[in-house]
Order: sequence, then structure tokens, then C-alpha cells
Amino acid sequence: MKQLSGLDAVFLHLETPQMPMHVGALHLFERAPGTRGRFAAALRRHVASRLPIAPPLRRRLVPMPLNLANPAWEPAVPDLAWHVVEHRLPAGSGLAELEALVGRLHPVLLDRERPLWRFHVIEGLAPGPDRRRRVALYTQLHHAAVDGQAAVALAQALLDTTPEPRDVAVAARPARRFRLGTPQLLGGLLSNELRQVGGLIKAVPGSAVALGQMARQGLGGLAGSAVQRLRALLRPPAEAAAGASRAVVGNLGLAPRTPFNASVTETRAFATVGLPLRELKLLRKALDASLNDVVMMVCSGALRHWFLQAAAQGRPGLPRRSLVAAVPVSLRAAGDATANNQAAMTLVKLGTHLADRAERVAYLRAASASMKQNLGSIKTLMPLDFPSLGLPWLLGTATRLAGRTRLAERIPPVANVVISNVPGPGFPLYLAGARMLSNHPASIVVHGLALNITVQTYDQSLDVGLMACGRAMPDVQVLAAAMREELEALLQWASA
Repeated sequence: MKQLSGLDAVFLHLETPQMPMHVGALHLFERAPGTRGRFAAALRRHVASRLPIAPPLRRRLVPMPLNLANPAWEPAVPDLAWHVVEHRLPAGSGLAELEALVGRLHPVLLDRERPLWRFHVIEGLAPGPDRRRRVALYTQLHHAAVDGQAAVALAQALLDTTPEPRDVAVAARPARRFRLGTPQLLGGLLSNELRQVGGLIKAVPGSAVALGQMARQGLGGLAGSAVQRLRALLRPPAEAAAGASRAVVGNLGLAPRTPFNASVTETRAFATVGLPLRELKLLRKALDASLNDVVMMVCSGALRHWFLQAAAQGRPGLPRRSLVAAVPVSLRAAGDATANNQAAMTLVKLGTHLADRAERVAYLRAASASMKQNLGSIKTLMPLDFPSLGLPWLLGTATRLAGRTRLAERIPPVANVVISNVPGPGFPLYLAGARMLSNHPASIVVHGLALNITVQTYDQSLDVGLMACGRAMPDVQVLAAAMREELEALLQWASA
């Protein structure tokens, strides 16, 4: 019996109709000239051939008796006629229709009686500039089964580097058709609980040291920020701007309240934008920054633009304090492709309160450096597994109660938006013979964090997927367009 880890199962216990806990992506494909037949049928055949090397697609949940603790995985044979489904848009549809369809499909929960995934083939798209047939694919994978990097590993099993699918030299063993019995479940539960308690006890000394380090760094950062601000007041403006990049920005503290810090509904608004990787690399080199820092700079400026435009329309405007991003970080060891969750969450202040672009960039770089200083401590503190006896009842009840009472609008927020950067391949890929043109992630929003911006590198582009609660941010397309505009503005500023 393989019981879900504590971190994996949290995504199950937190799931409600308002908070679906699956991730995925919107892919655009171009079919090879002369290709006949429906892409959905070709995809079913292709997935069937890759099931032996794609374990997350071949297992389903089995609950513990009385839902006492985290469920377990058991082998299952997926019904590909259900898991690969076709949708047809009006002929000649484009990106706007695709994004709207994803917004309607994303809130639909996955069937827990089946393996926790579904692929939606979308036909009816306008052909490309060369008149080649195009088709889209929206994928759903439950976060209890994979995190961002595990999803990338699954994609490597399904995708190919050439139009001709590679041979998978793995002997296919049919999944065993059985249900784990109550004695097996209870016996496995007891042994897992004992192992998890022992693991937590062993981790206590290291966690205490990490907490002490974070506390010292946090207090030092707050004190350093105060000193830097005082010195900036006493220096000429030019010197103050030049020294801003050396400031210490502490990421601890509360975030300002925004329309994103709301209880989410069952509606979703989805938007995409592709940012040229060449331009991002030029900006990274000009600023001597990491690619992740450049992504944060683009998001910061775009969010500032969105709030200023909202204020001009009579909606809540830009907060006087910096917006705070919740940023997932991977805890995986190099080469680990296990299909589970190994990630923690950090906080980064975005500097959105600063009108001057130079000051905003310097502020964000300092905040990013401060976050990276604490990263080692966060990895030590974050348990991936922990005892779960009674946890399904506790978390499930608490989540439903929080939604009904709109708790997210009553408690002080610690972050305003999730920004996630998932590494991807820098070369083109193919699925069932069709070339993938784009790969825009579609992620999760939760109560109190009604906007998620996830980016992934693909080929020569950084593909961005913006998922928002349809009530909190119905005009998410405006933010997507602002990201492209901000990248251009940053390039002009950096080259001036």
C-alpha cells in the first residue's frame, strides 16, 4: 500500500467546488501536412502506448475506512474514452475562444473514482499562417498526484523530440484489478503513522536551528531596511537610487489588502501571453539578474499598471505598500522525477508601490536576495510527510467553513498573488505527431489568493498562464497584455 504523503493529501482535503485542486496547461498544436483522422483518436492511441512509463496516469485513490487518514494509491486501468475527450469550438475560433473555454472547464472537478487526470482536445481553431490545421489540448492533473516538476517529468514520458513518436522499450504489465481490503488499509495506516511520527521527532533539532536562523535574518533585514531608508533620506537622489540595489528588503510582514484577497467562487477567468525568451535573456544580462528575477520585474510592473487602470475606472487602486507574491520553490533533489509534491512556499515583495522603475527593480532584486538567504532554512523546516490521522475531517471541515464565512476577507493577508516559474525545455516537442507551438500553464487559485501567474519555458518563449477567480478579476486579459508591454518598457529602460 502506498499512502499519500501529508503534502500530497493536503490538496485533496482542501478541494471544494470553489477550489479545484488540479493543475494543467493549454497547449496549441500544429498537425503535420496530410494528417488524417481526429486528433482525439490519435491521442488515445498514443497515450495507451505510453501508459507503461506514465505511472500517474495508471493509479486511483482508495480512501481509508471512515476517511480516518490520507487515502492510498492503487493500480487502475484508465478508460481512455473518458480521459481523452473532444470539444468543438465554432469554426475559425482563436485565442479568445480558447481561453474562455478553459475558464469554463477549469472549475470542473476530476472524478475521484478514476485516475486523477483528463485531457480535453479542442477542435475548430483557425488554421495557422501556412494554412496548417491547428488543434488545442487542455490538460488536467490533480495536484495531489504531481507538482510542477513532476508534471514536467510526465510530459517527458508523453512527448517526443521528433514528429515520429519514439519506441517505448518497456514491457507493459497490465494494472492489477483489485481493491485494497480494510485489514491492509488499517495495517498500512498504522505503520505509516508510526514512521511519520518518528520522522518528525528526528527533524526537531534541525528545525529549531533553522527557525533561529530565519528569526535572526528577519530581524536583521528589518533593521537593515530602516537604516537604508534613513541613509537614503540624507543622500542626493542619484546616489540613493544607485544604492537602492544594495538595500536589505525583509519579506516578513503582512501584505496590503487587494481585490485578490477574497473568497473565490466557482468561476474562472484565464488568459495567456508568450514572452520572447531572447528578449528576457537580454534583459537578464543587462541587469545582471536571474531569469526568475526578470519574471518578477515584469509581473511587478504589469500589476502596477493593472491597478492604476482599475483606479481610473473607479475600482480599488494601487496599494501604498508593496504587493507580496507567494512563490513556490522546489525541494527536489537533482534528478528526482517522483510523481508527488516536493515544494514549499516563500514570500517576495514586488515593489509595486514605487513609481520609479529603477527604484522598483532595485527593490525587487533586494527582496529576491533576501528570500534566497532564507531558502535553506525553509527547505529544512518544510515537512513533506506528517501524521494524518483525523486530518481529512479537520482540513475538509475547516476549508468548507472558511468558504462559507468568507474568512479570507476577515483575516490579514500575507500575500496577494501566486507567481510560479516552472523550468521547461528549450526546444520544440511533439505529441502524437503534432508539433507543440505553445505551453501555457493553468494553475490553482484559493481563498485569499484569487490570482495565479505561472510561467514555463518552452522552445524560444516563456509561456505564461494567468488563472483568476472570475468575480475577483474578470479582466485578467488586461494583466496579460500589460506583461508584454512591461517587458518592452524594461528593455527600453535597460538599454537607455
